[in-house]
Amino acid sequence: LPIASEVDGRVYNTTLVFNPQGECTARYDKIHLFCFTKGQESYDEARVLLPGKTPVVADVEGFKIGLSVCYDLRFPELYRAMGPVDLIVMPAAFTYTTGRAHWEVLMRARAIENQCYVLACGQGGVHENGRRTWGHSMLVNPWGEVENVLEEGEGVVLGQLDPAKIVDVRNSLPALAHRVL
Repeated sequence: LPIASEVDGRVYNTTLVFNPQGECTARYDKIHLFCFTKGQESYDEARVLLPGKTPVVADVEGFKIGLSVCYDLRFPELYRAMGPVDLIVMPAAFTYTTGRAHWEVLMRARAIENQCYVLACGQGGVHENGRRTWGHSMLVNPWGEVENVLEEGEGVVLGQLDPAKIVDVRNSLPALAHRVL
């Protein structure tokens, strides 16, 4: 798989999966590009990024892992297009403004509606250009409970992915099986 791509000076924001041998086994290019203006704060990723086109699910040691990046979190149809997955992973740099208001509730919503784990590494702090990001790396379980969170700074968010918990949630509340649309 090619690891880097560029078209007319713009690049893709990409999540990569590597196997233990160091080989790239899956690549997801962020589909939804962030555009936000509130007061003096303004962003438009389309100026420097190209949108991806295809949802990607990686098989890692028997786990089906849906790949996404940051702003994708706001689009539940992306995760539905992946089919049932065991885990959604997402590197992110939510702005402080949008993160404070929406980050945790969106993370929990994606876990609940897909009945899977959601793991996100959230870049946080004030950057050289003055931009402030929310942070709050976290692991949310299929019932929507936050299992671990690191609000800001360097560190690790650890947790155990329990396949039995996924099965239990899906059996006790078979919402995915009840979908009509």
